[in-house]
Amino acid sequence: MRNHVEPRWGTTPLTKIDHLAIQQWVTELGTRLPPATVAECHRLTSAVLRTAVRDRLIGHNPCEGVRLARRRRKDTDDQVITQHELITQLLPAVPDRYRALVGLAGGTGLRWGECAGLRWDALDLATQRLRVVRVEVEVSGHVTDKPYPKSRAGRRTVPLPGFVVELLAEHKRLYPPGAAGLVFTSRSGAAVRRTTFRAKVWRPSLVRAGLLGKIVEVGEYKFMAYWQDSAGCEWSKEFTTAREVIEHLVRCAQGELRFHDLRHSYATWLVSAGVPINDVSAVMGHEQTSTTLDRYTHPSQDRDQRIRSVFADFLLTPAPEQEPTDEDS
Repeated sequence: MRNHVEPRWGTTPLTKIDHLAIQQWVTELGTRLPPATVAECHRLTSAVLRTAVRDRLIGHNPCEGVRLARRRRKDTDDQVITQHELITQLLPAVPDRYRALVGLAGGTGLRWGECAGLRWDALDLATQRLRVVRVEVEVSGHVTDKPYPKSRAGRRTVPLPGFVVELLAEHKRLYPPGAAGLVFTSRSGAAVRRTTFRAKVWRPSLVRAGLLGKIVEVGEYKFMAYWQDSAGCEWSKEFTTAREVIEHLVRCAQGELRFHDLRHSYATWLVSAGVPINDVSAVMGHEQTSTTLDRYTHPSQDRDQRIRSVFADFLLTPAPEQEPTDEDS
């Protein structure tokens, strides 16, 4: 993204960057880049300018109100994992140091920044609750702490499922807190970087869990890798060790479950279980229930049968009357 941002704004004084210039730049980018890339360029630029506003170098953020082209949805967008897959496949495949992080996202619907920025003073394992009061923000590889979530509704209290409490308790026993009581840290003790986590932890875990590509042991020192590329084409290749297969699938396989899809899954589970939508919106940190319905819910597996059951007693043809029995007379 920096290859698109720095050439345009790297030598421009902050006071010379106005809303119209940003809008024209974004519109021009849209003629040669996909909407998702344009949106990320805008996000990065806005983050820098927001910092300048905070430091009182400029009076306002000119990125605010800029119109972006809508991102086209793909088949791989907003995937949903089942609770069974989370517990029995994904979590066992995640390295011990980050298992509680993945479990927390799946069991509470927290965003990445809310998970990465969680501190022990916001957790109460005894009452099984956590308070979302801060987030971690990563810009150009640098992680900074932000004291408030992205919206007023983001400041919330979220109940912790039992399995998440168990994971956090074990994590606390094994790994010391980071600076200011940070719950999740890298091996060096620093805050967890999203880009590094995705490459080194998330994608390898998906491969081991059988959720990204496929590994088949076909003989001694003989493993087959199967995967899809970005165009949906099927590929396969033979390797002599399982480690080589995993490394190859991490590099080449496409269509992965995203970390943010754990949030999509969480909302879908709650709605499918009959939790009122206003309660789902509250724990998700949404200001409007329409956001929850439009963005984070998906058809449940038993949707069709549940819908039919609503009309089970509505019949066009009355049921035939039963013949009286001796007991009735």
